[in-house]
Amino acid sequence: MKKFALLIAMILFIASGASAQGFLKKIGKAVKDKTTQKTEETVDDAVDKAFDAVGDLLGGKKKDKDKKSKNNDEDDNDEDGASSKNDPLKADARTSDFVPGEVAIFEDKVVGEQIGEFPSKWDLVRGYAEVGRIGGETAIAMNKDDAWISPLMKDGSKNYLGDVFTIEFDMLYDDSAKDGAPSIELDIMHESMPRDHELFTIEYWLGGEEHDFTCNYVLASEDSYDHKEGHSTFRSGTYNDGRWHHYALSFNKRAIKFYVDNKRIINVPNARAGAGWVTLWSKGGSKSLYVKNFRIGKGAVDLYDRNATDKSEIEKAIAESGKFVTNNILFVSGKADLKPESFGEINKVAEYMKKNPNARFEVQGHCDNQGSDKVNDPLSQQRAEAVVKALVSLGCDEFNLRAVGKGSHEPVADNSTEEGRAKNRRVEFIKK
Repeated sequence: MKKFALLIAMILFIASGASAQGFLKKIGKAVKDKTTQKTEETVDDAVDKAFDAVGDLLGGKKKDKDKKSKNNDEDDNDEDGASSKNDPLKADARTSDFVPGEVAIFEDKVVGEQIGEFPSKWDLVRGYAEVGRIGGETAIAMNKDDAWISPLMKDGSKNYLGDVFTIEFDMLYDDSAKDGAPSIELDIMHESMPRDHELFTIEYWLGGEEHDFTCNYVLASEDSYDHKEGHSTFRSGTYNDGRWHHYALSFNKRAIKFYVDNKRIINVPNARAGAGWVTLWSKGGSKSLYVKNFRIGKGAVDLYDRNATDKSEIEKAIAESGKFVTNNILFVSGKADLKPESFGEINKVAEYMKKNPNARFEVQGHCDNQGSDKVNDPLSQQRAEAVVKALVSLGCDEFNLRAVGKGSHEPVADNSTEEGRAKNRRVEFIKK
């Protein structure tokens, strides 16, 4: 009855204004319609529906609230700051095919560095950079005027990329004040040319409401490296919002692919090979931008070949051993949340399963031995379930998939080394 009294009071308050009589007539009809929908409903339920009716007449406030709640859900950020609008579960398989190179030849998580010092794993090409803090995290702060840096290899080599490699990094820039933004270049240098000679570049400016990413490259058919023949521009979203975004490059013999937050925005099919080393260059802007988790790996996204007849890596593995084992399905540390870069591998598994709709698999999650069994056992189960959920979202039959968490009980390598622990953190697809 309290609800009912409150409803009457609200109606009388609203009706006290202009056009009260007409409004009351509308209210009476709406309440009557709502409260007679089900004769079995309780009085409280009916009054609740009457509130809804009033809300509808007041301009759809309840609907707006629901809509706002839905939009807020869509805008929720994951741990890395990426918007769930880029939810990999909803991503088109054609644009989420990135697979990190299996063997890391350079990696910098900017851990254990001294704030204010030049990052110890890097070399300076020109300008200025230092280790800084942003949002409580340690990262490389690239100076607003000019910062051009390159990975420092132990042997001083400038010829370490080769013809098949991937590059990944997280980057943050805040242009909320709209007072100037930097231009960024990821430059792939030629293995034997002068230090300022790029084989190809990815360029973009972090200002404005929408960003253009441009790839300048030498065509595979060219005999000379002296100038760039190819030029291709791709328009994408906005990445100067003060959040971390994940950038990734894949090069395989001739194919250049570039991704932001797991969305492929550059796809060049025939560029010239001959990559030697990489630089990251920031110029202009009103404040520093920040970089972390920079990784170079050997290996890349498979080349697309419409005439290919060889079996896929997954088909070969299952034919030979009855299972497919991968270390390329990655999770947020301590959680069962899939990282965006995992979906290249998951898409490959999904394609195999859809080609073989009668094949059934046990999806096993495996951890290293860091942490207790009390934590690792349920975590590995949750991670296996997350992989199954992702495969189902891509069109695989849930009936053919069973998630099993193995914890750290079945290691395949020595857990006393980081390399061994990395091998033990894996997902296995066992054919049943």
